[in-house]
Amino acid sequence: MLRIHFTPQDLGRVRMAGEPDPMWETVLSVFRLRRPGPRLIFGRWREHALRASRRSDLDMLLPLVQPRYYPDFLTPAEASQGLSHALEALMSTPAARLRAELTELARLGEPMPSWLRGLADGDTETLVRLTAAIRSHYEAVVEPFWPQARAHIEADRARRSRIMLDRGAEGLLDSFRPMMRWSPPVLEVDVVFEQTIHLDGRGLLLVPSYLSWDTPDMLHDPALPPVLVYPLEHDLSLGPRACPGGSMEALIGRTAPRCWSRSATAAPRPNWPGGSG
Repeated sequence: MLRIHFTPQDLGRVRMAGEPDPMWETVLSVFRLRRPGPRLIFGRWREHALRASRRSDLDMLLPLVQPRYYPDFLTPAEASQGLSHALEALMSTPAARLRAELTELARLGEPMPSWLRGLADGDTETLVRLTAAIRSHYEAVVEPFWPQARAHIEADRARRSRIMLDRGAEGLLDSFRPMMRWSPPVLEVDVVFEQTIHLDGRGLLLVPSYLSWDTPDMLHDPALPPVLVYPLEHDLSLGPRACPGGSMEALIGRTAPRCWSRSATAAPRPNWPGGSG
């Protein structure tokens, strides 16, 4: 359970993102390649992503985006201004922060490629390679679905905005049941870890995500500007879906049957301290 404590000032500073976040969607695309989610919803996207993903990009992204943790520097706040601003922020990540967050990643005990040690030491060449891999992966698997993601997010934002106009910020927070529950002054979020965050007047940015599924996500470091990324409710009338499958399954792993049915269910919930993606 994640518990987010609000002050009256925080309620007045609840905001909703108006656009998909390119960095969050890129990171969450790695989760969707590993854990497909409902085939009825993500089948067409995953079919494309398995074909379009580049092995060289995933060789860098898969070790960073682990089921139980991924570094916060992958999802900078500057992404709200567009991918280019986000990648500039990534390139400017202080060496001390790179080391601290990659040390946290190493604590998982998973095998780490040697280049991650260079990144932890602030090696500029490695950071350039990572930035290029993120851009390449975004362009290959996220950008082709950007209009569809935007349409879903606009629909979700319109619905939430009407609720906020009618019932205020508390009504908005209460509209996320059952994945979140507003119990003033605390927003309880169903996740698979225990954490308590006090907003202390900073407010909260709500970011709907096209590629998120099952549970919301937050930045791991509570000192960073508070962001809550949540899986939007997909409107199946906004686009067709198809079956997963493709050449990248050898790298990602075959995680779902090739054909979907209307009884398709969600993938198992990951167990990690930054959310499930």
